[in-house]
Amino acid sequence: MAFTAKDVQALREKTGCGMMDCKKALTETNGDMDAAIDFLREKGLASQAKKADRVAAEGTVCAIVKGNCGAVLEMNAETDFVAGGEPFKALAARITNIVIDQAPADLDALLNCTENGQTVAEMVQELFLAIRENIKVRRFARFEGNLVSYVHAGGKIGVMVKFDTDGDATNDEFVAMGKNVAMQIAAMNPLYLDPASVPAEVLAKEKEILIAQMKEDPKMAGKPDAVLAKIVEGKIGKYYKENCLVEQQYVIDGDLTVGKYVEQVAKQLGTSIKINSFVRFEKGEGIQKKEDNFAAEIAEMIK
Repeated sequence: MAFTAKDVQALREKTGCGMMDCKKALTETNGDMDAAIDFLREKGLASQAKKADRVAAEGTVCAIVKGNCGAVLEMNAETDFVAGGEPFKALAARITNIVIDQAPADLDALLNCTENGQTVAEMVQELFLAIRENIKVRRFARFEGNLVSYVHAGGKIGVMVKFDTDGDATNDEFVAMGKNVAMQIAAMNPLYLDPASVPAEVLAKEKEILIAQMKEDPKMAGKPDAVLAKIVEGKIGKYYKENCLVEQQYVIDGDLTVGKYVEQVAKQLGTSIKINSFVRFEKGEGIQKKEDNFAAEIAEMIK
């Protein structure tokens, strides 16, 4: 697979590695970007990137709870001017409420949901005709149960957390705890709820990378594979602490993990509380933002 100078630059931006290291990684992996990132990590040249392909895009994320139902929704636009406008934000909130009320199975079903004789697709088209900018409802998640939501920076990040409890989920202390957990998720971006939630293939790949890193270390290279595997089992705990919500250090009190913090609040309330699940949407994650080349556009117009 061939690669270009732009690919080298993109790999450099994703990993923070030097240009020549990135070029070598792409050469060794035949231009495969993901494999090149793994190659650099195995060489100890790149730090772990949880979401290395994240790029910016405009839009907003809504997170709304009504009673025991809630939804998080991302809607995108071409410019931050439109995304920050009241018509765009109002439509995003309206569609989020439709998700809560009508429980569509997927995005196609959502676009066909009807309110006041108008489908969601028609609502989006109507706003497009008013502002003449491409608008897209990108994704959503709907929950039922004891829910707490949090929206950061006016719609940059939206979080929904579901809790299992036999106590009063409307209690002020419970709600405050839920908000703190939601803000933790927004700030620290855990990939999984707990170690049991990490897919076997992800864990196997992480162990493979750790072993490759140690083999690159002169102090470790001579050790038998069985010994390296045992050391890796110890190191994998760090992976859990970085990527699993309940194992993460609680940002407000570094002496606690998030799991211990929730247990502490449950004890104070005399009830049981467990984080059941969560979702975190960040606007534009994974979307390649358009790179404007005004000189090329003008040249094309002249033609």
